[in-house]
Amino acid sequence: MSDIGVALIGTGFMGKAHALAYRSVQAVMGDVPGVRLVTLVETPAAKAAEMGRQFGFEKATADWREVLADPAIGLVSITTPNGLHREMAEACLAAGKHVWCEKPMALTLEDARSMEAAARASGRVTQLGYNYASNPAFTHACRLVAGGEIGRVVQVRGWVDEDYQADPDLPWSWRAKIKDAGLGALGDIGCHLISLLTGLVGPLESVVGEMETIHKTRPLPDGKGRAEVENEDSASALLTFANGVKGTMVASRSAWGRKSRLGFEVHGTEGMVIYDQERMNELQLYQNRGDRAKAGFVTILTSPAHEPYGAFCPAPGHQLGFNDLKVIEAAGLLRAIRDGGRPNIDFTAGLEIEKAIHAIARSAREGRRVTIAEM
Repeated sequence: MSDIGVALIGTGFMGKAHALAYRSVQAVMGDVPGVRLVTLVETPAAKAAEMGRQFGFEKATADWREVLADPAIGLVSITTPNGLHREMAEACLAAGKHVWCEKPMALTLEDARSMEAAARASGRVTQLGYNYASNPAFTHACRLVAGGEIGRVVQVRGWVDEDYQADPDLPWSWRAKIKDAGLGALGDIGCHLISLLTGLVGPLESVVGEMETIHKTRPLPDGKGRAEVENEDSASALLTFANGVKGTMVASRSAWGRKSRLGFEVHGTEGMVIYDQERMNELQLYQNRGDRAKAGFVTILTSPAHEPYGAFCPAPGHQLGFNDLKVIEAAGLLRAIRDGGRPNIDFTAGLEIEKAIHAIARSAREGRRVTIAEM
């Protein structure tokens, strides 16, 4: 197939990650359609032009709607603040474009349902930015669990902690406002944890949740007063999966010292698997086998034995990075467009993640167990 024309909306942290992925994916993976970087969208127009040159796009604009009618564009990346996801994604899908949208999917569960319905109606390929689920260490953990290497799963524990909102003097921003950000720690980072736990164990059946806003107010950027923080800084939940497995999870955006501590333990009748994103190229495996005097955790370093690590580096233990996971994610999307398949987490799969985090929030507000079927 001919090269796929790409438009990128947004040039922040994730916008740059998408641009790097598009520029690298064919060189790294080889067996994917080529991409043509057509249009970059940013505001104001001067910044769009500057970032367009830096990222290597043919043209730039401050008006995202210009991409809708451009026949040269087949795929749109949306890396904007959360409140813009629904409008942009649905407009792009209606215009016949494939969509790669960053998480969380939307501000509200209603918005997520609408986006998922629009994706199904359009027949276009969609993908959400759950790149941690593409990590070769994580996919190997899934194979170990599914293959019975730790026996029958009996419990799972998950955590995701960062400190980007730990400072009480950090100025108030859109992240603190439900209308602009939606959920707080659950929507920003807790959804990543749900994507991993359900990938390992299967879909959730019900949750019991708690939430806390640690810093109730924050100083306004102009220094004139303070504003309320409307969403949660931390959350925790008891989890019951559809297969009966029990689990727990915690999420915090105010955990001093933690930068990307996204991880889990999967306990089985014959062993355990442990993973931590801050050491993203390692997996800890314990198997209750053999001589008890030699029993202990084994550290598995990712290598070409854990695809697609070898596409990046032929040497074991030399390590992948965050942006490499975006390349893997981009490759899955491009192959799905070419082959008519589904990427790892599309809008339909993403809707189930949204149901889970909103069920935790609802449980916390109502003080009761909430089933996913209610959402």
